[in-house]
Amino acid sequence: MFDHNMKILLVDDSKVIRAIVRSALGKVGFKNIHEAHNGRAGLEKLKEEGKFDFVFSDWMMPGMDGLTFLKAVRADEKLKNIMFVMLSAESINDKVDEATKHGADGYITKPFKPERIKTEIENIIKRRSEK
Repeated sequence: MFDHNMKILLVDDSKVIRAIVRSALGKVGFKNIHEAHNGRAGLEKLKEEGKFDFVFSDWMMPGMDGLTFLKAVRADEKLKNIMFVMLSAESINDKVDEATKHGADGYITKPFKPERIKTEIENIIKRRSEK
């Protein structure tokens, strides 16, 4: 099981998608959800607002895309251990492999059901605890 008070950052350039993901996270019990409209804003929020437990980031965004954002998070000594899930409308194996290669803990293809987020979080926490 996991702590429903975990601090989560949701990064997506679409306000509608952020609302959908926020709703899905809420349906599985999360309430401490913060938002950013692209990777650059997400990185600033991570650095300014203190400890986050999880990041859910879209891949395709203007300003700073999700993969560049992921690389920046993993390169930062203070942020590198944040659990990170890439969200994308594309389920191409090359994209999944690329995200994993650069340190994504998970990859969720849109659209998805709230249960998918819950399962992904549980799997990531389990894998991290086994290390």
